Amino acid sequence: MSRTILVERDGAIVSVILNRPHKLNALVKDMWALLGETMLSLSADNTVRCIVLRGAGERAFSPGNDISEFTSERHDVKSAQAYGQIMRRSIEALAGCRHPIVAMIRGICVGGGLELAALCDIRICGESSRFGVPINKLGLVMTYDELSGLLNLVGRARTLEILLEGRIYGAVEARDMGLVQRVVDDAAVTGQAYETALRIASGAPLVARWHKKFISRLEKPKAISAEERKEGFACFGTSDFQEGYQAFLSKRQPYFRGR
Repeated sequence: MSRTILVERDGAIVSVILNRPHKLNALVKDMWALLGETMLSLSADNTVRCIVLRGAGERAFSPGNDISEFTSERHDVKSAQAYGQIMRRSIEALAGCRHPIVAMIRGICVGGGLELAALCDIRICGESSRFGVPINKLGLVMTYDELSGLLNLVGRARTLEILLEGRIYGAVEARDMGLVQRVVDDAAVTGQAYETALRIASGAPLVARWHKKFISRLEKPKAISAEERKEGFACFGTSDFQEGYQAFLSKRQPYFRGR
């Protein structure tokens, strides 16, 4: 059986690919588990500077969980709870990844697929992409863990609109709602996603990680401590800062080493 999650690397940019194209990359249990393991491993790798999350093939990012698996893996409360634990670990791994993540969205991005995309930092889709969470038609709910990314992305009102109506949205409407940042020609999605990843990877990697950390921290209600504020100036002690400002003054491209 082929691997349901593929990892491809080009220098500091890593592609993580949902790999069930014959099922439009519908998610199954082993896929969730492998995705979580993959993201934890990549997050710990200091040589990574950007991750591109995408689906295999041209037709879909992912339509969400494979409904045919429900009869064997999610048919009652007990089995659903066990499955949910695997999903939670992967959601937390994506949300907690230290490196920037670009979602490259072609075609369908629905249900669990949208959950994954919502956890990425930048979302780029094609004009024919479609979005939504029509699980009210299945008698299903999104758990607290599953809801977190969508709620953080578009807020309470939009999240409720998406879930209560169960409607499918086109790419432009999805952009207007805040589900994606960019809509491009279908043929340009791959190029735009990797050009974005390259711009990110050419920047100082420690800065990207700090910015992700600081923004995540600001989303929590607890007051910022003196020690946390002090960390905001740690960049001035890095070699990358010395390289960055000296390159600017010398009118040359900086070469960041991540230290």
